Amino acid sequence: MRRASVRPRPRRAGEGRAGLVLLLLGTAVLYLYDLAASGWANAFYSAAAQAGARDLTAMLFGSSDPANAITVDKTPAALWVMDISVRMFGLNPWSVLVPQALMGVGAVAVLYAAVRRVAGAGAGLLAGSVLALTPVAALMFRFNNPDAMLVLLLVIAAYCTQQACEARTGRWWLIAAGVAVGAGFLAKMLQALLIVPALAAAYLVAGRAPMRHRLANTLAAGAAVVVSAGWYVVLVELWPASARPYIGGSQHNSLLELALGYNGFGRLTGDEPGGLGNLDHDVGWGRLFGAGMGTEIAWLLPAAVICSTAGFILTRRASRTDATRAALIIWTGWLAVTAVVFSAMNGIVHSYYTVALAPALAACVGIGATLLWRNRFDTRAAIALAGTVLVTTALAAVLLARHAEWQPWLRAAVAAGGAGSAALLLVVGRLPQSVARSVAGLAVVSCVAAPAAFSVATALTPHSGAIPSAGPAGGGGFGGGLLDAPTPSAEVTRMLTDDEGRFTWTAAVVGSNNAAGYQLAAGAPVLAVGGFNGTDPSPTTAQFVRDVEDGRIHYFIEGRPLMGRADPSSVSADITEWVAERFPAIAVDGTVLYDLTMPQISQPAHSPSQR
Repeated sequence: MRRASVRPRPRRAGEGRAGLVLLLLGTAVLYLYDLAASGWANAFYSAAAQAGARDLTAMLFGSSDPANAITVDKTPAALWVMDISVRMFGLNPWSVLVPQALMGVGAVAVLYAAVRRVAGAGAGLLAGSVLALTPVAALMFRFNNPDAMLVLLLVIAAYCTQQACEARTGRWWLIAAGVAVGAGFLAKMLQALLIVPALAAAYLVAGRAPMRHRLANTLAAGAAVVVSAGWYVVLVELWPASARPYIGGSQHNSLLELALGYNGFGRLTGDEPGGLGNLDHDVGWGRLFGAGMGTEIAWLLPAAVICSTAGFILTRRASRTDATRAALIIWTGWLAVTAVVFSAMNGIVHSYYTVALAPALAACVGIGATLLWRNRFDTRAAIALAGTVLVTTALAAVLLARHAEWQPWLRAAVAAGGAGSAALLLVVGRLPQSVARSVAGLAVVSCVAAPAAFSVATALTPHSGAIPSAGPAGGGGFGGGLLDAPTPSAEVTRMLTDDEGRFTWTAAVVGSNNAAGYQLAAGAPVLAVGGFNGTDPSPTTAQFVRDVEDGRIHYFIEGRPLMGRADPSSVSADITEWVAERFPAIAVDGTVLYDLTMPQISQPAHSPSQR
C-alpha cells in the first residue's frame, strides 16, 4: 500500500487558469441570465435603492423613501452598492440586481483562491463549482437581499485568515479579516459574527507567530471588527433623531436595539418585539433537511461532513502550522457554528438564510474530497470516497422525490451514476490512471447533477417578494407573491403622480412592502406606516395627524394584509381607524384610497364611492 499523502504538489504558475476562467464565465452566465425577469425582486429593497439614489440622507441611513420617514430593518451596506448602481445607470431591474450577481461571481473567485492555496487548483475548481451550483446561491446571487454582500465579505474574511495563518506574523491579514467581518455586520448585522469563532480558532491554533503574538493579533482583529462595524452604530445613535428617519424594526428608534433584538438574539429566542412570528417551527437538526431548507442547501451537506472529518484524520500528524488543517478549521468551524445556529433558531428564520452555509460547505467538499482522492490507494480512503458518493446521491434522490413531476428521469440517473461510481471507487486505487480519472468524473457529476439542475431551474424562474425560495417554477420554488409588493393600476399611478410635488409623501400605507409597490410605480415618496411588519411605532398617531393637517400627505391607501396578525392596538391600526372615520373612501380599480386633502367628515365612512 502506498504511503498516504496530505500535501498538495507545488503550484505551478498559471495552473488551473483555464479552468478558473470557465468557472467564472459559467457562474456569470448562471447568475446574470435573464436577470430582469424578476422585475424588482424584493421591492422592499428596490424602493430603498430608489430612495437612496435620490437623497443622500436616505442613502446614509437606508431609508425606505426619499422623504426619510423610516429605514429598512437592516444596516444599509448592501443598499449603498445598489444606490450607487442606480445613480449610475438609472432605476431599473438590471441596475438593482446586477451588483448581487457580480458579488456571487466574486465569492466563487475568492473561494477558489482560498481552496487552491491549500489543496491545489483541482480542489479550488471543485469548491467553486459546488458554491456556484448550490441552489440557494443561484437564488440569492440573483436577488437583492443583503445576503449576497454578506457571503462575499465572509469568504474574503476566511481567505484573509488563511493568509494570516501562513504569514510570519499575519497581523495585517488578520486585521483585514476583521474589517471584512465588520463590513459584513453592516450588511446583515450579527449574522456576520457567526464565523468569528472559526477564524480565531484557526489562527490561534495554526498561526506561525509565537502564542503571545497570536493572542495580540487576534485582539487587534477583534478591535478591527468593532471599529469597522461600530462607527456606523455610533453615528446613528448620536445623530439627532429628529434629523434622521426612524430606525425600522426597532421599537425605540435605536439601531443598537435593532442589532441586538429584532435582528439579533431575538432570532434565537423567538422574543422579537415587532416581529410576526416564525414560519418554520421545525427546530432542530432536521430543519436543514426539511421541506423548507432541504432543497436549498442539503444536497452536499453530508458530503461536507464526511470530507471535512476525513481531512482532519488525514492531517492529524501534520505540523501545528499545517495550512491545509488550518483551512479545515476555518471552513468546518464556519459550517458547524452556522448550522447549529440555524437549526436552533426559535425566531424569524427563512430558508434562503442557508446561503451563508454554501461557501463553507463547498470548501469542505473541495479540500476533503481532494485529500481523499490523493490517498485513494489506501482502502480506508477509497471506502470513504465511495460512501460519500452513495450518501450524496441517495440524499439527492430523496430531495428530488419532493418534486416528483419535475424531471423524473434525473432521480434514476443520479442513483445509477452514484451506485456505479461508488462501486468503482472501492477499487479505484488499482485502476489505470486514465480510468481512475473517468471514475472520479462520473462520481462528481453524479453528486452535483441534482443541485446543478435545481440551480438552473432556479435561474430560469423569476423570483419576487420578501421570502423567495429555490427550485423550478410550480415545483416548490416561489416565483412570487409571498410578501410581494402590489402593482397599482395605471389610474392609481396617475392619481399618485398628479401634483405629487406639492406633498412630502404622495401617499401613506401600512407596511413597507405595500409602500414599495406604490413608490416604485409612482416614482414619488410613499410613507410606510409601521415599517416592514406594520408593527413599528412610527409614525405615531399624533405625528401622522399633524402631517395630514400640514398637508404633507395626499392619500392614505388601504394595504394588502401583512403576513401574520398585526396587533389591533398597534399604532398602524390606530392610524388606519382614524383615517377611515374621517375621510371618504374612493375605490379605484380594486384599490381603496382616502384623499387626505378633502374636508373631514363627522362620522365614520360607509361604503366607498366608486371612481
